[in-house]
Amino acid sequence: MANIKQTVKLGVFTLAIMNVTAVVSLRGLPAEAVYGMSSAFYYLFAAIVFLIPTSLVAAELAAMFQDKQGGVFRWVGEAYGKKLGFLAIWVQWIESTIWYPTVLTFGAVSIAFIGMNDVHDMSLANNKYYTLAVVLVIYWLATFISLKGMSWVGKVAKVGGLVGTIIPAGLLIVLGIIYLATGGHSNMDFHSSFFPDLTNFDNVVLAASIFLFYAGMEMGGIHVKDVNNPSKNYPKAVFIGALITVLIFVLGTFALGVIIPAKDISLTQSLLVGFDNYFRYIHASWLSPVIAVALAFGVLAGVLTWVAGPSKGIFAVGKAGYMPPFFQKTNKLGVQKNILFVQGGAVTVLSLLFVVMPSVQSFYQILSQLTVVLYLIMYMLMFSGAIVLRYKMKKLNRPFRIGKGGNGLMWLVGSLGFCGSLLAFVLSFIPPSQISTGSNTVWFSVLIIGALIVVIAPFIIYASKKPSWVDPNSTFEPFHWEEQPAAQVADKTATATATAGTTASATANESVASPTGNAPSANNSNNSGKAPNIPPKG
Repeated sequence: MANIKQTVKLGVFTLAIMNVTAVVSLRGLPAEAVYGMSSAFYYLFAAIVFLIPTSLVAAELAAMFQDKQGGVFRWVGEAYGKKLGFLAIWVQWIESTIWYPTVLTFGAVSIAFIGMNDVHDMSLANNKYYTLAVVLVIYWLATFISLKGMSWVGKVAKVGGLVGTIIPAGLLIVLGIIYLATGGHSNMDFHSSFFPDLTNFDNVVLAASIFLFYAGMEMGGIHVKDVNNPSKNYPKAVFIGALITVLIFVLGTFALGVIIPAKDISLTQSLLVGFDNYFRYIHASWLSPVIAVALAFGVLAGVLTWVAGPSKGIFAVGKAGYMPPFFQKTNKLGVQKNILFVQGGAVTVLSLLFVVMPSVQSFYQILSQLTVVLYLIMYMLMFSGAIVLRYKMKKLNRPFRIGKGGNGLMWLVGSLGFCGSLLAFVLSFIPPSQISTGSNTVWFSVLIIGALIVVIAPFIIYASKKPSWVDPNSTFEPFHWEEQPAAQVADKTATATATAGTTASATANESVASPTGNAPSANNSNNSGKAPNIPPKG
């Protein structure tokens, strides 16, 4: 048995690559290419104050509650109570729902560039109705496939991650190196300052979306128990994975900045345009449709896998009595059909914002920012909750612990993550000056009203919950602060029962030994005799 366990342990580098695969996406590179050399500053800054703290904090929390359900609902709920725990998992689910239109917009643009006519492809990519149609068709197709419970989708997604992300990322970097090495003209000034001009507040607004580039690293915390000597090797995997991730982002962004002038960069099209320009330079334009198909396949395969993924968390919590029975309905395969339909309805409504936004690019940016705002709420609860749990549950075993002794390192790491998330949260509400987002009124309305609706909704649902919402088949464990009072009540009841039994026994002995015949009445004798058989409460 020991040998079997050892064979399934993950190596440091294996876990690092798993983290990279889970986090890296190329669709956001154009957003940072606008900044030129200073983009590297933003990547490194976000890695230090967000990526690494997320990985370490999530690892400690995942290891603490490895045998209990709930994920972020459990982590935040143990620290702050059920209401905020429900808020955390709610915004995580809604955030992923809003993410679908943005990632599928990128997929639609990729498909548009499959053709060989650049003018036609560009025109199609800019067509709002084409993009809307592709987003809805592909999303609902993915939803119906998810309802079928097709296991092969997971395998397709793994191949899509390799073909649609890892290989294109490496190819983009290699093409950039070849281009510069052979005397190609660089549109990026490599002598410009590494540090951005922070006196111009608008310059840092668009960079707030970089935090979403690193979102999802908390998923790696699930594997903390699968590593030998996790207290030593897990941090190694985190830092190696973070380094590889940052290098891919920095070098990939530079590769785009080299081949495309900053003024011509488009958030939705520049990745494809960059590849197209490089392929034209090496006289291999025939590769442009190939890379477009690969990128589209990567996006679509990822959506097929994740369209039902985040909803499983809210489904499990809902069965414990936090969601109405309507959201607990499944099909014959056990798939949460009603949640998927509601999720699909939300994706459809969000996609219809194409009608009011001035361009595909502005729609893409505003939904990306709303995704960041919501996801960061969950992260702020997670970071602060991890610090709170050091005091609320200080005696609980922590298979992986940030810092060998004391809470100083946890305060440092947790505070870094919280403050970084708070900074990005605030900046996300400000329209970026580099991109035309149309009316500021529309921008602020969508972000503020959208965020308020999403945040208020779980509190309304929680206040409306009824005992009848609890699925009798749910095995959701109580929180630690619910277990302790229950144990105390049980102990008190057991003590009272034992005392009653002792009294009854003593009274019976006195009755037998009494020469005067002063025995208890028949009723009292019966009541005393029944006392030891009263089951303890709770």
